[in-house]
Amino acid sequence: ASEGKDGASAAENTPPWVPQGKMGERSSVFYSAGQFFFEYLVVVSLKKMPDGHYEPKITYQFPKRENLLKGQKEEEERLLQAIPLFCFPDGNNWVPVTEFTSETFSFVLTNVDGSRKIGYCRRLLPSGRGVRLPEVFCIISCLGCFGLFSKILDEVEKRRQISMAVIYPFMQGLRESPFPAPGKTVTIKSFIPESGTELIELTRPVDAHLEHVEFQALLQRLSPQLILHIFASATLERRLIFLAEELSALSQCIHAVAALLYPFTWAHTYIPVVPACLLDTVCCPTPFMVGIQMRHLEQVLEQPMEEALIVDLCEGRIIRAVGDEEEILPRKLQNEMLASLKRHNNNNNVHTLEQVNALVSEAFVHFFVQLVGHYSSHIKWGRSGCGSFQERAFCKAIGSKSCRRFLKRFVKTNMFSLFIEEAEKSRIPQEGNG
Repeated sequence: ASEGKDGASAAENTPPWVPQGKMGERSSVFYSAGQFFFEYLVVVSLKKMPDGHYEPKITYQFPKRENLLKGQKEEEERLLQAIPLFCFPDGNNWVPVTEFTSETFSFVLTNVDGSRKIGYCRRLLPSGRGVRLPEVFCIISCLGCFGLFSKILDEVEKRRQISMAVIYPFMQGLRESPFPAPGKTVTIKSFIPESGTELIELTRPVDAHLEHVEFQALLQRLSPQLILHIFASATLERRLIFLAEELSALSQCIHAVAALLYPFTWAHTYIPVVPACLLDTVCCPTPFMVGIQMRHLEQVLEQPMEEALIVDLCEGRIIRAVGDEEEILPRKLQNEMLASLKRHNNNNNVHTLEQVNALVSEAFVHFFVQLVGHYSSHIKWGRSGCGSFQERAFCKAIGSKSCRRFLKRFVKTNMFSLFIEEAEKSRIPQEGNG
């Protein structure tokens, strides 16, 4: 379990959600099987303040933590202060209601050491009569697997309608089960009054890098052409702002855009839903990928920001662009991806979500294979076993002029450097290499 390892290293006054460090570092903890499913389940409720506005507060936490070391306690405190902000990023304009459609979204918290925690949220209206306020059930985990946690939240919501007391045994059972390996299933026994004991099967997708992703969300909202403009901007690590009103649309689409970069990883600020009080993130001079609720559009446009691509997910259009998005990617490869995306768009009803994920991912992975697939033959290995990447020879090895032009820019990105650093470390011994 990852509980005790990153506490004391955090700098004294830095909140855990400060978007810094290498956001994209693919820490082993992110995908490893056999560890805890989650660290916490918290319930965040809206509390009325003396001045009449509502503030999100944690009203329940499972498991309780009494025996933490001092360093860990401080880190936990900071984490727990940040969570309510991300569960209700839309500020405090709430009024009690009788009806509310529950929604699922997620957020990412980055620790000072670059490690990530993901918050999986279900915002729902507690059962009852009369007007009441929505609350958020938030599961904090180091594991990126949106589909699996959505299923867990379905179970939590089902139990919430009966009684809070029925949730705990289920979460305890989950906590005692090891996280399954890709493609494997874990079965949780759960007792519900009136219904008896249920067996809940949780299966992890075979393809671990797609388990946090729904490309369908992008295809439904944006044209293939726009998706490629966004992808082109992301490959050059530009500033990307996505706008939508629904938190679920924002978090789904941003996770999908980040996943298009596989096998590379977005290594900068990454906030799927920016809380209202952190809107000045868009003034950052460094690259970022952020989601902002549509109601804050005017406020965002008034900020003194550097060049950015601003995408409206509701209307499926670009509000602001740098202007060269069409020219970034090599034309031939761009047309291949466009044809591939259009094909999936036409077959939307035929494919399952998993099939759409696999087909879309394949088109983008193919793009990278054609451009950088030859990287390993341009790593020179010294006698000590250390590798050094020959950048010039690597770029020259590509025949097409437009591909070379793109490559010269791409090799300067943080995500490419991180990828090559890993490759230089991990030599796989091959026959005949002296």
